[in-house]
Amino acid sequence: MSLLNTIRAPFLAAVLAIASLSVAPTDVLAQAASAADAAAPAAASAAAEPVAAPPVGVVTPEVKKEEIENPYGLKAMVQHAGLFSVTTITLAIMIIMSVGSWYIIIVRLWEQSKLYKSAREAAGFWSAGTVKKGAESLAERSAFRYVAEEGMKAAEHHEGTLVEQIDRHTWIGMSVQRAVDTINSSQQNGLAFLATVGSTAPFVGLFGTVWGILQALTQIGVSGQASIDKVAGPVGEALIMTAIGLAVAVPAVIGYNWLIRRNKLAMEQVRSFAGDLHNVLLAGKK
Repeated sequence: MSLLNTIRAPFLAAVLAIASLSVAPTDVLAQAASAADAAAPAAASAAAEPVAAPPVGVVTPEVKKEEIENPYGLKAMVQHAGLFSVTTITLAIMIIMSVGSWYIIIVRLWEQSKLYKSAREAAGFWSAGTVKKGAESLAERSAFRYVAEEGMKAAEHHEGTLVEQIDRHTWIGMSVQRAVDTINSSQQNGLAFLATVGSTAPFVGLFGTVWGILQALTQIGVSGQASIDKVAGPVGEALIMTAIGLAVAVPAVIGYNWLIRRNKLAMEQVRSFAGDLHNVLLAGKK
């Protein structure tokens, strides 16, 4: 009996230990399920509550963007170059070219518009009884009135002067042609400047480009390193000068060709008027 009691005691202890291990996980799962069931109503009530709106009157702070000044732009180029540097002088020359070109384009267009207006008014010249009345019906500074007055002067002063030895037809024709040439010359004023700017401005800008690249190479040689901060400024100036040169040249070339075309059309009307006037004066209509 004593031997049986000795064996039974350890056996019962082992069985109780195995039973406790098999029951413990079930208890843990049951506790976790009960905790989840308890938390579910709280989460549902929290989701059902509306989101609180921000209080009225509270100003939301504005986020300001910091503006960084470009150290390689046109403004920086002018500030760092100096007043009498090659870059500043080249830039000033191109600015003068640009201002002169736009001034000439605007003035020439204004003068041409006046000439076209005079051409429309000259249509009523031929309905007048005489050349004198027709000339008086035109505007004071009209190009067509100037041609008519010069033709009348040639017809009136041909006889009794030194030029009476010249044929009347030739004399009146020469006088009218001189008047037409004078008008043509006045319409050509400034076009030579436009042609000069259009052909030289790109090369002036190219000179600024070459000078900027030279400065970049000089800074590389002095510093001994080809870092971007050493070459960005001079190369940026070079590119800016190239762009300015093109911006000056392109309007000058376009304006020159446009004004030449308009002058040609206007002068055709003036020459047609002068030819008809010549024939009328030869017929003795004064």
